[in-house]
Amino acid sequence: MALLSPSPAASRRFDVCIRGAGVVGQTLALLLARERLKVALVAAPRPATTAPDVRAYALNAAARELLVSLRAWPETEEASDTVPSVTPVTRMEVHGDDGGDLNFSAQDQGVAALNWIVDVPALEKRLADAVGFQGGIERLNEPVPAALTVVCEGKRSATRDELGLEFDVRPYPHKAIAARLTTEKPHGGVARQWFERGEILALLPLAGESGNSVALVWSVPAQQSEDWLRAAPEALAQAVQERCGQALGGMQLDGPAQAWPLELSRARRWIARTGQGSVALAGDAAHAMHPLAGQGLNVGLADVAELARVIHGREFWRELGDLRLLRRYERARQAEVTAMGWLTDGLFGLFGQTDSRVQAVRNWGMSGVDRLGPLKHWLARKAMGQVA
Repeated sequence: MALLSPSPAASRRFDVCIRGAGVVGQTLALLLARERLKVALVAAPRPATTAPDVRAYALNAAARELLVSLRAWPETEEASDTVPSVTPVTRMEVHGDDGGDLNFSAQDQGVAALNWIVDVPALEKRLADAVGFQGGIERLNEPVPAALTVVCEGKRSATRDELGLEFDVRPYPHKAIAARLTTEKPHGGVARQWFERGEILALLPLAGESGNSVALVWSVPAQQSEDWLRAAPEALAQAVQERCGQALGGMQLDGPAQAWPLELSRARRWIARTGQGSVALAGDAAHAMHPLAGQGLNVGLADVAELARVIHGREFWRELGDLRLLRRYERARQAEVTAMGWLTDGLFGLFGQTDSRVQAVRNWGMSGVDRLGPLKHWLARKAMGQVA
């Protein structure tokens, strides 16, 4: 299959063609337009669906700072009759399966929030609005020639496959169930997570600091996920309520649940040279990991921030598609992404063990970290995207 299709726009000159107009692709377009580059933004085909988007992103301080700099951060001050689209997390509670606990608070870290839970549609709308006001970006339906093509199409990127860039995939035996729940008690701005029975359940606060709505992300064995999707909404809500020990009282499902397969995957090469120019991968097109650490989109946004930084710092005589230039990006991001993938994979493997001896050690470790101030502080800063 050819990389490029004939298009009236092909006669116009573009510096960069971005394939994929999701959060990562639009953010990169804004960053590169700020460098006075002419950017073509090409949306990847999306499957037709009428299901509402129940995803919510946990964005750290580095991601927030990036989006604020682009004027693409969803407002937290909304009209009184509107549900806030951003909820600051002031506390995190992580519970093991045998009394192990690990807690973080924004106050202890000296920050206003540990991270922010952001509704996907609100973020995508703000980015689309920002792109619309940027004269250096042109939205197209088809790819065009450019010195550099950046693929941001997601895990199932057709462009990456067309180019023959190998993508190693190791599926997990779990799927993630996602849903929105209304709770009897307000969440208080607390993000909660439970590791139990080999499952990982997270409740992310929504609708503002005093809201009664949470986003569920529940990693369960694949067959079990199918069973829960077929179950009555009341049964699923009751199961979540029991798994979290009635932490938020009674619960009701707010719309249908969804599920998707989980995997650890990464591209062997993030950059390549083709007959039509150079190519770089970013976001889920380059990597995917278990969502237990809530770092998926943060890592993708860090990809495009680094790529923009490398382009900004290039020598005046160096072309955008110079592989020596792009290798700076590849080296910087591969190291960090690999480390994060190992971390999430190790945690998934550790908490998937049912041996009572392993259970005792991991819960002892969680409680031990909770009592070790310097280590706990370092972990919190890393999760927030801070370097120290």
